[in-house]
Amino acid sequence: MLALAIVVLLLVLILIRVPVSFAILGAGIIGLFAVGGFGVVDGVMQTVPATSVMSYSLSAVPLFILMAHLLMLSGLLDSLFDAARAIVGRIRGGTAVASIGAGTAFASVSGSSTAAAATLAQTSTLKMIDEGYSPKTASGLVAVVGTLAAMIPPSIILVFYAITAEVSVGDVLIAGALPGVIIACALVVMLYVTMLRDPETVPSGQPSTWAEKGRALGTAAPLALVFLAVVGSIYMGWATPTEAAALGSVAALVLVIARGRFSLAGVGHTLVETTKSTAMIFAIIIGAHVFGHFLTETKVTPTLVAWIGDLTLPAFVIMLCIGIVYVVLGFFMDQIAIIALTVPVVLPLVVELGYDPIWFGVFMVLLAEVGLVTPPMGLNVFVVARSAGRRVEEVFRGAFPYVIAMLAVALLFLIFPGIVLWIPETM
Repeated sequence: MLALAIVVLLLVLILIRVPVSFAILGAGIIGLFAVGGFGVVDGVMQTVPATSVMSYSLSAVPLFILMAHLLMLSGLLDSLFDAARAIVGRIRGGTAVASIGAGTAFASVSGSSTAAAATLAQTSTLKMIDEGYSPKTASGLVAVVGTLAAMIPPSIILVFYAITAEVSVGDVLIAGALPGVIIACALVVMLYVTMLRDPETVPSGQPSTWAEKGRALGTAAPLALVFLAVVGSIYMGWATPTEAAALGSVAALVLVIARGRFSLAGVGHTLVETTKSTAMIFAIIIGAHVFGHFLTETKVTPTLVAWIGDLTLPAFVIMLCIGIVYVVLGFFMDQIAIIALTVPVVLPLVVELGYDPIWFGVFMVLLAEVGLVTPPMGLNVFVVARSAGRRVEEVFRGAFPYVIAMLAVALLFLIFPGIVLWIPETM
């Protein structure tokens, strides 16, 4: 009962807008005090804050964040949409397909869903609306495409999952590549399904000459080199994720200098934003470890695993229920907080049911990302609405069909887990 009361307290703190890191830390401290008094709290707080963030693998997180900010400073990310539009712009709905392609490419060098959504909203959303796309379709699609950054390497969220689950960071990162492409393809399919229902929402495309295609691809080509340097070095085993992140950061800095975008003010702003994002993530990690000690004291994990093990339901049905819980949690909580709070409890159960922890990371991140485009939080929706000057309700409605596509892909991964594990098994 104590564990349930503290979990309820945590949810209340989050719902009243207490910062997630402080909500988790506060609930954990109160729980530990209730279990063992001030002595237990003092012992945990003397050791956990330092040890929880001293993992070597965690050093990849600030480096990937730095790489993403440097690439945004270079100005090359704006060229992704132009390159994709030059290739597929002539087909009906080509600009929308280009937005999906640009979002997928952006995800491969970003790792931040909200950054991807904000950048695409300022370019592709407004362009689609100008070409005659329904504002609902244009804004909703971009909000959903932004979530691909959480799946396609180098995903900061997948790195955090791997560290929390104590599995190979490289394997988890590479596992997200094929699912990310499949999700992008599902969004394209859903785009044309919605076009069949209402053809006026998706206008005809605009062709580009071969010279225009060449120029656009040439401009965006350096980003492909950064992606290959980072993901390729991890896949081939030439570098650890941390080393690959450092390589990517150096490559991004070279691009900033080569494009004449280097300035002390710009680099200073990049370092400040990187520090802010890293501090937020590390604060959540510290709070989650404190909360984890409380759960360990109350023996929640073994009790839950034993209870589920006594059920007569098939493993598939249990995993389906777990998936629904993650979708609901995504409505109210940050994705990193979801991982920090649930993985230590749920992962032993998932392994007991016979599922691979690497597969589970991709599955749960996909479901948790649904929360970025669904009410009431829907962070990506608010970012796109603000950047594109659209109403929030309009963006939510436009995103709904693509949320269905994401859930359909999640069900596909649940039925055929081998899809997710195929590329990691070839490493």
